[in-house]
Amino acid sequence: MARPASRLNVTLDAEHAAKLARLAERTHTQEGTLARSLLSHALDEADPDPRHVADLLDSIPHAWERAVIGHEQALAGRTIPLREL
Repeated sequence: MARPASRLNVTLDAEHAAKLARLAERTHTQEGTLARSLLSHALDEADPDPRHVADLLDSIPHAWERAVIGHEQALAGRTIPLREL
């Protein structure tokens, strides 16, 4: 049985959001449709080897710092239960 589609919310910084908007305008496509297509293509091209995934995660600006902040917020109880989202 095929796995159902899942929804993912992504927040872009101002620079990437503007670039996506320009690309969508030039291609006469909705931003969400274009973003979904670009993400799907990137995932298809991604190498699932754990060594490469670690390199990819290490290349995300401020990813470690953001993960630490999220962990600290969770430990302090400053989270929203998934059932409330």
